[in-house]
Amino acid sequence: MAHIGDSVLILDFGSQYTQLIARRVRELGVYAEILPCTASLAEIEAFRPGAIILSGSPSSVYAPDAPKCAPEIFRMGKPILGLCYGLQLIAYELGGEVDKSARREYGRAEIMVDDPNSRLFKDFPPHAKVWMSHGDALSKIPSGFHVTAHSPNSPLAGIANADESIIGIQFHPEVAHTEGGMQILSNFLFAIAKLRADWSPEDFIEATVRDITATAGAETVICALSGGVDSAVAAVLVHRAIGKQLKCIHIDNGLMRRGESAEVVHTFRDHFGIDLDFRDASDLFLSRLEGVSDPEEKRKIIGKAFIDVLSEEAEKFRGARFLVQGTIYPDVIESRSFKGPSVTIKSHHNVGGLPEKMHLKLIEPLRELFKDEVRNVGRALGIPEHFIDRHPFPGPGLAIRVLGEITRKKLELLRSADAIFIEELRAQELYPSTWQAFAVVLPVQTVGVMGDERTYENVVALRAVTSVDGMTADWSRLPHAFLAHVSNRIANEVRGLSRVVYDISSKPPATIEWE
Repeated sequence: MAHIGDSVLILDFGSQYTQLIARRVRELGVYAEILPCTASLAEIEAFRPGAIILSGSPSSVYAPDAPKCAPEIFRMGKPILGLCYGLQLIAYELGGEVDKSARREYGRAEIMVDDPNSRLFKDFPPHAKVWMSHGDALSKIPSGFHVTAHSPNSPLAGIANADESIIGIQFHPEVAHTEGGMQILSNFLFAIAKLRADWSPEDFIEATVRDITATAGAETVICALSGGVDSAVAAVLVHRAIGKQLKCIHIDNGLMRRGESAEVVHTFRDHFGIDLDFRDASDLFLSRLEGVSDPEEKRKIIGKAFIDVLSEEAEKFRGARFLVQGTIYPDVIESRSFKGPSVTIKSHHNVGGLPEKMHLKLIEPLRELFKDEVRNVGRALGIPEHFIDRHPFPGPGLAIRVLGEITRKKLELLRSADAIFIEELRAQELYPSTWQAFAVVLPVQTVGVMGDERTYENVVALRAVTSVDGMTADWSRLPHAFLAHVSNRIANEVRGLSRVVYDISSKPPATIEWE
């Protein structure tokens, strides 16, 4: 495990906010990890937590199939904070009672602090607006506990034992709608659990470099360098640890943005001195995609072609024993969530199956990080800011931004429109405030007028969203004058596009990408 210092273990009972708890704890400088509530006591003890947080859940704690955790955690002597369902579980397991609430609370509610001496509520206002999400409520607190807070609908909205080593609150401090939520989490971490704020990019880099060096030894390590933020940071981090033992491979699949492959080669060969093997496989990818319109089939074809080409290139490094992947923490959580993997909305392009095929072991140096933390590590490693702040780019590349059949002409139209959009976002300093922005070429032609001539050309859609992690997203309210300027540039400079539309769909119900 590549972290040092104090840490918090979050047990996931199925809450939609579990990842947010981890993010908030890390924002306060303390390392946090999530395990499903079904984790064994041995797994929990192996993590050696300095404190434990119990998440919320959509379940009722008294239901026959209610999610539970190892009851021994209450005897580990570690400070425990239960949030919403976590509060109810504490009461249920320690002799209290939980029943269906006479009136459910969803959304904003007012909380009143009943224990002015509570360390959890230190510097917290006596009345505050908080975020509730529950249909059950405590009807009896366990022996040895006292009430610390209430709301108009929940007389037992906060409880604690005598030394506040086990605490529960009915609301969600991790949600931005809760006033003083970060103060409550800070009080738990530092005033109650006595943890240190020692989680930083520099600490992570130091510990991870040691781990990679010990793991790789003198062996050769391969990294498939796509040029995205995750693979870039993973490559530079591994290179810092083992230097020339790292062999990077960059494949141009013909579906990259304008000038992207050239930038990747320049940045990593010249700026970082990384041994980089480059392969232009655009003809192979585009020939396999010829005549294919279904987005899921496109993804599968691209994934298969990528593995084929990477396997061929890796033959140049027959002595390799390890493969680097830019897996990040949301991917890890999704695969081991208490709820189980989510329904597949889209298959993802990665190197799945390659390690087994080539008998390679994985090195995943970023698997403990959220996206914003990956960017911070990249900055600490000296990766150029314009590379670090790049918006997410899908594994299948422009293939899923050309709706319908892919042709070289459509790809060039898309590259041109996309380059104008991104160039203007940067010029107007709007790029940092958008989480992702791109163009999409639609399989639609409409009538237009160019000069005195009638045209019948393609439509391009522009998409820009604001988000924290891509799980949900809202469309960016870009200035009308800006959109008009971009539309004019595209119409005037990109022959073959005569109409520009702007996507104002949020996620949900839409996805961020169109395919």
